[in-house]
Amino acid sequence: MSDASPFTAHNGFTLPAQGLGTYGFRGEAGADAVRSGIETGYRLIDSAFNYENEGAVGWGISGAAVDRTELIVTSKLAGRHHARAQALDAIEESRFRLGLDAIDLFLIHWPLPRRDTYVEAWQALVEARDRGLVREIGVSNFLPDHLERIEDATGVRPVVNQIELHPRFPQDEALAYHRAHGIITEAWSPLGRAGDVLEAPALVQVASAHGITPAQAVLAWHAARGVVAIPKAATAEHQALNLAAAQVRLGAEEVAAITALGRPDGRLWGADPATHEEF
Repeated sequence: MSDASPFTAHNGFTLPAQGLGTYGFRGEAGADAVRSGIETGYRLIDSAFNYENEGAVGWGISGAAVDRTELIVTSKLAGRHHARAQALDAIEESRFRLGLDAIDLFLIHWPLPRRDTYVEAWQALVEARDRGLVREIGVSNFLPDHLERIEDATGVRPVVNQIELHPRFPQDEALAYHRAHGIITEAWSPLGRAGDVLEAPALVQVASAHGITPAQAVLAWHAARGVVAIPKAATAEHQALNLAAAQVRLGAEEVAAITALGRPDGRLWGADPATHEEF
């Protein structure tokens, strides 16, 4: 494994320890939330074609008092667009909706292995990168065999794999694989959708020891494990609290105590990438 920061990919591409999730941000309120997040300190913004909010995200970006060059804007390819021509059209459409010359980071949203077109989708992302439509390319919800297959087919390794990862589903094996291959791990639903895990005694104890909230303790746990967390927060106050968590340093025993909250059935809604289909 490389000695580089866990937030640095095999090609030198880097991400901050935390990004702003935008699922559910729509319309003027959504644009305001994105603008607020950027002005509060977020530099990584996460969206997707299927979130149906790229317009609002783009509007928030354009209205923020921060230079565009400081931002890393992410979007994702929907499952129904895996065919090469459809993928390239969808990427251009995402770019137009966001109002950007190029999208900084573009991911395949789900592999859909039973459909078995994710290699073609990856080839389209490589072409889009080479054409300058996007700057960096990665995937979401890919398993190691999916990752190996797309690299074998193209010679191009993703810089990011965004996966479900939270204290109830800590993904030790996936995280180890990503570290070994220089792939940055991003966590969607990093707080477990603020479920009962935030009341777990082990987590409450860690939070109390540092004078922070349980949610902040979870975000600090992600950072300690080298995972880029992408929580959603709509208000400047909530956004600032989340960002502050990246500065909290947990001890190894505290990290292990939170990781131990994991369960074999810890997925939030049972979306196994080996079988899940989302178009």
